[in-house]
Amino acid sequence: MNVLITAFWLMLPAYLPNNCAVLFGGGTPLDFGHTIHDGNRMLGDGKTFRGTIAGTLGGIIIGLLLSHLAPSLGLPSFGSGFSQLPILLGLSFGAMLGDIVAAFFKRRMGLKRGAQLFIIDQLDFVIGSWVLTMILAPTWFWQNFTPTIMVLVLIITPILHRVMNIIGYRIGSKREPW
Repeated sequence: MNVLITAFWLMLPAYLPNNCAVLFGGGTPLDFGHTIHDGNRMLGDGKTFRGTIAGTLGGIIIGLLLSHLAPSLGLPSFGSGFSQLPILLGLSFGAMLGDIVAAFFKRRMGLKRGAQLFIIDQLDFVIGSWVLTMILAPTWFWQNFTPTIMVLVLIITPILHRVMNIIGYRIGSKREPW
């Protein structure tokens, strides 16, 4: 059970950004409405500057809070002082980047905004957060994301993703329950 809690704890700064982007997003799309040679939008209206910034900041803020609570709970910290920034930026902005990259490829496949792409939709942000954190804070990443933690994250994330999307759909924040 402790490993499951640790896996969830470590991923919270990556889990929260997409929810913040949905709640606080909107405005100017990252692709400024441009299409590319295939005739499809580069990313679509769902990927906005405000959503990307809100999501990244939401992940960083929750990570700072968790780092403050970590010692008293016996859970891993996200570093201290300025060393937290690359870790939390990797996890939160990496999650946003993973989702943005997936949107780019979904548009290349001719899929419209909100179209479901099994497994990619559930894990794109995990891969993005892991890759960027490996680049920005490799020592911290490999000390905390053990093979067991990584496998657990890959198992629990699709379940959590589905539950959160159903909640978002029911409260009117999402257009689709996936």
